[in-house]
Amino acid sequence: MPTRYFLHLAYKGTNYHGWQLQKNTALTVQHVLQEKMSLLLHEPIILSGCGRTDTGVHARQFYAHFESKEPTLISDKKQWLFKMNQTVPRDIALIDIIPVLPNATARYSATARTYQYFIHRTPNPFLNDTSVYIYGDIDIPLMNQAAEIIKNTKDFTSFTKVNNSHNTYICHIMQCHWQEEKEQLIFTVKANRFLRNMVRALVGTMLEVGTKKINIEQFKEIVEKQDRAAAGKSAHGKGLHLIEIEYPPTIFEIEN
Repeated sequence: MPTRYFLHLAYKGTNYHGWQLQKNTALTVQHVLQEKMSLLLHEPIILSGCGRTDTGVHARQFYAHFESKEPTLISDKKQWLFKMNQTVPRDIALIDIIPVLPNATARYSATARTYQYFIHRTPNPFLNDTSVYIYGDIDIPLMNQAAEIIKNTKDFTSFTKVNNSHNTYICHIMQCHWQEEKEQLIFTVKANRFLRNMVRALVGTMLEVGTKKINIEQFKEIVEKQDRAAAGKSAHGKGLHLIEIEYPPTIFEIEN
């Protein structure tokens, strides 16, 4: 009987076309990890991620589940993680491997997800891969007014790609705000789930508020229209970071 595990990892998404397997490229995090893990474990490994990230998007915390027939897989967890981290590219880091209940999934067992979007205000070559440089004035209090509207929004049809596979566009927002730290602006949003491209679309549209291209009333109208064409362009993927995934503690088995 195979055992189900959660793989806790992080990755810098600059060199990848996101997490998800794709037919036209091998440069996805899922493809790289499945290939390396299958070789190391001498069995075919199929990973199922907690979500999908777009091209260039980063994950400071990411989980994927898989099953293995190897009975001693975590008998020396530190050694296994060391070997795997020597095998995968340096922009991917495997942090932990955790046995879970047979019905636990990285995606559907999650209760909350937190994203942050980073913008830097002065040119900085050390931030260029993980933050977006924007020149000019940005009104942060105005964008926080827009964030308050988002907190009270349930239907996010205006902020996701059309013709996708979502069964519902309802999301429960738990946290949503902009803050300034040194030379960077940081947008934080936490919800029970996110739609495809949703955070980048939110950031792009709120930046139109912050740069005075639209006002708060127009932003509210965009939300209420439930039409992606009414919202702003999606912000660049490289500024987006998946920060945290939360799970109920009951899905994790007690390790002996």
